Order: sequence, then C-alpha cells, then structure tokens
Amino acid sequence: MQERYEPSAVESKWQSVWEEKKTFKVEERVDRKKFYLLEMFPYPSGRIHMGHVRNYSIGDVIARFKRLQGFNVLHPMGWDAFGMPAENAAIQHGIHPAKWTRENIANMRSQLKRMGLSYDWDRELATCDVDYYKWEQLIFLRMFKKGLAYKKSSFVNWCPECRTVLANEQVEDGCCWRCDSEVAQKELEQWFFKTTEYARELLEETDRLKGWPEPVLTMQRNWIGRSIGCEIEFPLKTSLKKIRVFTTRQDTLYGATFMSLAPEHPLALELTTSEQREAVEAFIDRVKKQDKIKRTSEDFEKEGVFTGSYCINPVTRLRMPVFLANFVLMDYGTGAVMAVPTHDQRDFEFARKYDLPMTVVIQPEGKSLDPEAMSEAWTGSGVMTNSREFDGLDNEEAKERIAEYLEKEGIGKKTVNYRLRDWGVSRQRYWGTPIPIIYCDVCGVVPVPEQDLPVVLPTDVEFTGEGGSPLAKSSAFATVTCPQCGDAARRETDTFDTFVESSWYFARFTSPDFPSAPVDRQAAEYWLPVDQYIGGIEHAVMHLLYARFFTKVLRDLGMMNVDEPFRNLLTQGMVCMETRSCPEHGWLYPEQVGDGKCTICGKETRVGRNEKMSKSKKNVVDPDSLIERFGADTARLFSLFAAPPEKDLEWNEQGVEGCYRFLNRVWRAIYDNLELIEDNRPPETEGDARILRRTTHRTIRKVTDDIDGRFHFNTAIAAVMELVNAIYAFDRKEENPGALREALETVVRLLAPFVPHVAEEAWSGLGHEGGIEAAGWPDWDESALVEDEKVIVIQVNGKVRGKVTVAADADEEEVRKAALTEENVARFTSGKTVRKVVVIPGRLVNVVVA
Repeated sequence: MQERYEPSAVESKWQSVWEEKKTFKVEERVDRKKFYLLEMFPYPSGRIHMGHVRNYSIGDVIARFKRLQGFNVLHPMGWDAFGMPAENAAIQHGIHPAKWTRENIANMRSQLKRMGLSYDWDRELATCDVDYYKWEQLIFLRMFKKGLAYKKSSFVNWCPECRTVLANEQVEDGCCWRCDSEVAQKELEQWFFKTTEYARELLEETDRLKGWPEPVLTMQRNWIGRSIGCEIEFPLKTSLKKIRVFTTRQDTLYGATFMSLAPEHPLALELTTSEQREAVEAFIDRVKKQDKIKRTSEDFEKEGVFTGSYCINPVTRLRMPVFLANFVLMDYGTGAVMAVPTHDQRDFEFARKYDLPMTVVIQPEGKSLDPEAMSEAWTGSGVMTNSREFDGLDNEEAKERIAEYLEKEGIGKKTVNYRLRDWGVSRQRYWGTPIPIIYCDVCGVVPVPEQDLPVVLPTDVEFTGEGGSPLAKSSAFATVTCPQCGDAARRETDTFDTFVESSWYFARFTSPDFPSAPVDRQAAEYWLPVDQYIGGIEHAVMHLLYARFFTKVLRDLGMMNVDEPFRNLLTQGMVCMETRSCPEHGWLYPEQVGDGKCTICGKETRVGRNEKMSKSKKNVVDPDSLIERFGADTARLFSLFAAPPEKDLEWNEQGVEGCYRFLNRVWRAIYDNLELIEDNRPPETEGDARILRRTTHRTIRKVTDDIDGRFHFNTAIAAVMELVNAIYAFDRKEENPGALREALETVVRLLAPFVPHVAEEAWSGLGHEGGIEAAGWPDWDESALVEDEKVIVIQVNGKVRGKVTVAADADEEEVRKAALTEENVARFTSGKTVRKVVVIPGRLVNVVVA
C-alpha cells in the first residue's frame, strides 16, 4: 500500500483485476439465493452525464452489498440502441446510424468501466443487435397469431417535416421534439398491441406491488383509469345509425341536451350537412394541430362547431344537436360525450358559449337551481328532479336504478371502461426493428414465416433528410415474394417504437446468448422477477407499464413464468446545479463566470435556481474530468452522500472536495497504523478498547440497516465518517492494536460497496488475499453493543440544567439520587420544593420544583 492515495493508479489496477478474473460474471446457482439488480439501460448518446453516475452508483452499492452478503447477484448492462437521434445524425453528419451507435456504445462502455461498476459485461446486449431484435420479431408474430397485435386506421401525432408518427411524450408545446415543426393529427394505418386486453390485470396487480413508490403506482392507476358506468346508444334523427357513449353519470341522462363528438370521430364528417361542411372541415383542420393534452386541460378554451345533425335522447325523446368539440378525444371512451351542461363544468362553459339548452336534474339539498341563474355547473350530490319516475331519489341510488332501466329497455348496459388505450407501435423510421409483415394483393396481410426470421435491417439505404422512412425507398428491402402464393409482394416498411425493445430487455438479460427462444425458461425462472429496478420517475407510466404488459404477454405465450417484471422499484432524483446567465450571452458555463461576472463581456451575471443539469442551460459537469481530477470513488461517494437517492442532488464543488479529503483521511488512518496492527491479534475488550469496539459494532449495525432495503446511503456514509473520527481520537493505540485493527478493517468493509477501488487496495494493504468479497459483509456483535454507562440528561421544570453519567444497569432510585445531587441541578433546586421527579429510563430525568 503506497503512502499517498493516487486514485488513477489504484482504480486502473483494480479494474484490470476485476476484468481479468471476471469477478462479476454469474451463472444460475441453486445453492445460492439470487438477487437481480438492474438499472434502466441508457440510450447510447456518446457521453455519460452526472445523472448516469448517480443512477449507476446507487445500483452498484446495492449489487456489491448483496454480493458481500453472499447473494448470487445478476447485474447486467446493455444499450437501448434504436431511435431517432441516430437517424438524425445520419442526416446531419453523413454517418450511418449503425456506425454512430456502435462508436457511442464503445465510448460510453469505456466511461462506465472507469467508474468501476460491477457489471457482468459478458451479458452485454444492444437492442440494435440482430440477435436481439430477431426474437422481438418472433414475439410479434406470436402476438399477431394470438390477436394481440393488429393493424387499424388511427389518428396519430404527425410531424410533416420528419414525416413520422410521434408518441405523445415526443410532442412538446404542439411541436416535434426534434425539429420543432408544428405537429398535426393524421389518420394512418398503424400497428397496435392490445394493451387493453390486460387493463384489468395491470390495474389489479398494482395493489400487490408493495415495493414500488406510491406516486408511481398512483400514476399507473390513473393512466389505466378504470371507470364504472353505462354505455348508452343515442339514435340519429335522420339515420338508422346510433351514437354510442360511455358515461359514469347515467344519473344525469335526463339532463343531456346536446352531443359532443371528437373531431376525429368516424361520424364527424358523415353527420355534417352541406350547409355546415366548410365550417366543420376548417374546425377539424385547426384542432388537428392542437396538442391532445392541452385540449383536455381545464384552462384551455372550449371550442366547437355544429354539424347540422341531431340525435335523440333515448329517455326524454328530445332531439339533441350534435357538435364537434375540441375537448373530446377519441382516446377515451367512445369519442362521444352526452353533454349535461348543468352538471359538468366543460359542458356548462360550452353551452353558455353557444347558447345551448340546459336542464337541471339534480338539486342540491336545501337549494333550488335555476339554469338561467347558474354561474357554474353543480357537480355534487343531491335529489333527482326532471327525471320522471326517478324524481325524489338520491342521485347515487338513481345511478343503479337508471342503469337497470337502460338494460331492461335495451338502450344501454352497465359496463367498465378503461382510460388505457391500445399501444400504437408503428414508426415511419429506419433505425428500428423491422415489423415482420408482408403485404400481398392476393393474400392480404401475411406474417413472415418464423423460419425466415430475422428480417434484417438493411445497411445500404440513403438518408436524404426529406422525411419518411428510408426503408420505403429501398426496393431491395421492400420488394419481396409472398410466402403463401409466390406472387410479388411488398414488405412492411414501418419499424417498431423503441419502447418495444425496452419492454422485455430485462428478460433477455437472464439468457442473452440463448439460441432457441427469446428467453431461456429455466434461466428466467431462476432470475426473474428483477429484485431491484432503478430509474427515473419520468418513466413511471410508459416504460414501466409497457414492461408490465410485455411480461404478461410473454407469460401467456408460454415463454416464461412470471406475472410482474420488477419486485422493487427505486426512482432516483435528478442531479441539479446552480445556473448563471449573462444579459448579453445567455446561459454561461461555470468556466465563463469569474467573480460573478461574464468572462466574455464583463457584465454582472444573474444567478438562477438549481436546475437539472442540461446542455442547454450550460450547467453540466463532465464526469470524465471529475474522475480525472478526483477519481471514480470520489465521484461515486459524493453522488451517494450528498442526498438520499429519491431526492434531487444539488451539485456542490466543495462537497466533492470534502469526499476526496475523507478518502485521503481513511487512507492515512490505515497506512499510518500498518506496523502497529500487523500482528493481527484479537481485539481487546476492556477500557478504551471496549469503547472503540462499541462504536465499531454500532456502526456495522447502523450501516447495514441503512443500506438494506432503506437505501439511506447518505446516513450510512455519515456513520462510517463518525467511526473514522473515533479511530483518529483513539489515544491508547499501542495498548489496544487488536481493537484498532478491527475498527480499521470494519471501515474498509463498510465502504466497499461505495468506494470499491479504495476498499480493495486498503484490504490488500491490511494483509488480506483473495479480494474483499471473500471477507463478506461484517456482522455486529451484540455483546459489544452493551454499554457500561449511560449519560442521562437532567431537566428542571422542562429546561436542561445538567447531565449525569450512571451505570447502564442503574435502577430508577439510583438515577434519581444522581440527578438531584448533580452540581448545577442542585443549584436550581436549592431552597425550592421538589414536587416530582420523572425518570425516563436510559434517557432523561425531569425535576419539577415549586
């Protein structure tokens, strides 16, 4: 062990040892309890950032801790490698997406290895590997056969510049997240996965996900959105067709005075009269450009247009004008809403705006609502009115009675509706998994035969930047023979949404080289579910919900036997940093600020709030430069010590330097005492040694409790820091080398999950062979925790007036006597009547005086 701590030398040494010995390679072992630790795998953008450092450091602590506890730990890493950024790079820089992606993967792999993360790199996978996505194509074919994958016409977010479909989360303020073009709604034939088939199970299983944060479960439940109500049919006045609606408020049916359709509704143009066609078409074109989420927000202006047609309220028999309304979406219910303006605020605002009729059907207790005088809708409970035989009933009771009446009369039925919609997986892009479908003029839609998989993504395509998928322009790819009839046919040129790849990668990690199926059932049964999953809360709905859906599909396809993919979930906070801006040059990098001024123009800078590290805000810290300066262990330690994992971490240069000083302090404590403790004698158990041993074993218990399931890494590290302080304060080292050695070895073993390079070097320096993992995680000795004495705080009339040290087993009378004779306490009780002495064993004495 060298006298000085040199991070680069220590870290490169141990990383080489781990790689050479394949320390973290694992296989299934029935003789050891398994633990599967997984962080959400990254997109290979080319550089890791501090968010990666934090996320992967959190995971590595848990993985290493479990290994030290004797678990067989699976801790893999891979790459979410398909997606638009690679395609954009091809267009902008003339580099093929595959080359761009592979170079980025190589760079990021090197950066992650510099962090000393305990990955089994033999299990590494990239979703753009043919050996990965060929199994995804097989899963799709089995889903297609089972009716879980289908194609239909649908309105989608369409970017006219990129000529591609965008997911809702890729639309920002109504514009494409990549090119800022205005996004429109466009009707296209798209492939879908039938997520609605599993809506009930996805919802019910959230109650059994005890290891998930409640905010995530709440978001998933809201997204699935179970509603109990009725489906009701409204006949059209001039047609045999009917408008079908879903409502949870059948108690307000007698107050429905007009019908609101989504502009995307298939009947929208069919119901439009010639007189209204121009206005309707203009309205539809305008709404197509509006963001779907904004359309449904409370503060968004409610707009509509009359189609010229009417439907009939099936219970009042009154005709209802049919409007198109911007706040009604095809994505929920049936895309049609029976409008009850007196009892729904959006309908109320709409009716006031377009002077539509209103009828009160629920009167609040003690009030009499007048439609003409109402300033807002009444959405509370009350007594039914204007509802014929249901008048006088409580509206909650009326819900059930009216539902029964609708079923009896054949005009409606009780039903359960889900907000969840089927997952649209088609993308008009190149860099993605080809959808294994062939179109034949004779045979129609033909699945690629399984024996012909994989459908390989071609590499000889042009990237012109003109939009649309290059696959559609590649005749070599698109032109094919129909496998059923042999006639000329064409391939599907859409590729899968990249969420598809990330929805089952955790299963493939259990057997990444298995040649016969997407998953080796035996390996999956050993490893799954993932015991601890770690990632950002921004993935709470889409990725996590899709992964849960895929798990159930793979189960039902007989590929594995597990209901849920992730037993426990940890959503880590963001890494934030103070921002500074110049009135002339905008956001500044830290090196562009000196003495509070812009180094470019000299103007005073403005301090912004701590915000998520972002290139656009110029508040990023390069992990490579941080590791180069302080070492990976310091970077890891700071990211774990500065805040609990679930909270945002505020970047602080002084905090980084403080962690570096602490590691130097640990190093010196060990190096300076090596000769003293070299004889490796048992720890002493009396006097000062007993006190140090008590601190040592109390720290073991504290750190174990803080890591195991609680993830209080910051307080665990703080406890080790206190133990190091106790070692430095230990005066009688020469007389108690055994207790000192035990304390030093404990510091090293407790720090091993956090700063593995320092720990390995120190453990070796202490004379141990075989690596620190061979020592395992330390156990605390209960007998060492027994205290000889206790310090008792003494209050007089509720105010602290002194302390007294008593024997740990002193009885209440001894504590009382010691408290009353304490010098300062005696001064505050002298000449006064002691009315009561309250003894709280082991902690406190309160003396009450007159």
